[in-house]
Amino acid sequence: MTKTNVQAEALAGLAELAREVALKSYSPYSGFRVGAALKLTTGEVVTGTNVENVSYGLTICAERSALVRAVAEFGPGIRIAAVAVVNLNAAASPPCGACRQMLAEFTAPEAPVSFPAADGERTMTFEALLPMGFEMKL
Repeated sequence: MTKTNVQAEALAGLAELAREVALKSYSPYSGFRVGAALKLTTGEVVTGTNVENVSYGLTICAERSALVRAVAEFGPGIRIAAVAVVNLNAAASPPCGACRQMLAEFTAPEAPVSFPAADGERTMTFEALLPMGFEMKL
């Protein structure tokens, strides 16, 4: 199986789940509705959506929302096999720096990440998405 086929298989159905949860976004200030779906190495899928706050700084992105939910549901030993991000605004929205760094604690370097880019849907490995993230060996 080729790398592209492995990525497609890992991402299968995740974008649709991310799209469904984006409909539940709380985004009254920006109107920018985002959903994320994480496929864990166990096969479980966890979704999250962005939740805004009038202060903006307290807003949580869909990716971090899904990550926090995954840890709450399955514990700190989770490992992420694939990530899909979708927005309902037809705009580019790769995971932000904070989301990339948070995901780095749990995501395999080779895990595919799918997101809307300026030139259309893009899929890349997590390692390519965050090549020099902060790292700590526990």
